Amino acid sequence: MFSRRNFLHTTIASSGTLLLRRSLRRQPTVARMPVVVSTWDFGQKANVKAWEILSKQGRALDAVEEGVKVIEADASNMTVGVGGLPDRDGKVTLDACIMDEYGNAGSVCFLEHISHPISVARMVMERTPHVMLAGEGALDFALSQGFKKENILTKEAKQAWEKWKKSAEYKPIINVENHDTIAMLALDHQGRLAGACTTSGLAYKLHGRVGDSPIIGAGLYVDPDIGGAAATGLGEAVMRTVGSFLVVELMRQGRTPQEACMEAVERIAKREKQPRDMQIGYLALDRNGEVGAYSLQKGFTYALQDEKHSTTVAAHYYLK
Repeated sequence: MFSRRNFLHTTIASSGTLLLRRSLRRQPTVARMPVVVSTWDFGQKANVKAWEILSKQGRALDAVEEGVKVIEADASNMTVGVGGLPDRDGKVTLDACIMDEYGNAGSVCFLEHISHPISVARMVMERTPHVMLAGEGALDFALSQGFKKENILTKEAKQAWEKWKKSAEYKPIINVENHDTIAMLALDHQGRLAGACTTSGLAYKLHGRVGDSPIIGAGLYVDPDIGGAAATGLGEAVMRTVGSFLVVELMRQGRTPQEACMEAVERIAKREKQPRDMQIGYLALDRNGEVGAYSLQKGFTYALQDEKHSTTVAAHYYLK
């Protein structure tokens, strides 16, 4: 039924989004080569390592791998790698993917007992004819490549899981606090693009659940002629829209990285029944070094490192 109030509210909201688009297009965040960006405040630590490689005219692929490994090894971060919160059965299962400057890709999902899934994903890309390995097969491959089987469930993560079993409902807890991802995009001195994405996934998920992070085109996508994009937040919503691929395709059609991230988030906001119960953030980098970021709601940040800046930035967001 037509409502003047709803009509005005929709019109004002649309006008506000249009004005934000125009403002952001007039004032894009541009960085000269090399540049590295990564999701969330903790991305700064990852960027420092990546920058060691980029500043010495190293390869973007090496930079993103070594950069995200810093977070994978940080047991105090309970959303990635060692120390990641387990699924509801107490198992820590890891997902990761990587893409190089040629558009090659490697991925692992539902991987247990390995502290650096991103490096296993790179070996899948470089040493097999496949793109993705999963579960026991991914573990067998990792062990065959010299990785060591480890206990990556820390005391702190186990205690958190045991507490959850006593007090929480037996269902996924969807909010911005209990899960996240480190995703990184880099552009090196030679204009080579690469991206990496790694996570322990949604805390207390169903055993066997895999999110968007290892899915090429969902959690990460790199087109060497256009740019790259990565996602963070509730993976199911990202997978349903093939979000990172969408962002890159919008850039191919002429959108700036910022505009592309905004449109991808808006599509999720319009199709999801309860968008306020989730967080989605997109980060994009084009081949000229221009950066874009946008999220469904307040709180998403990204870290940027180039020759002039080392900072974190709060992304603009859709839901007010």
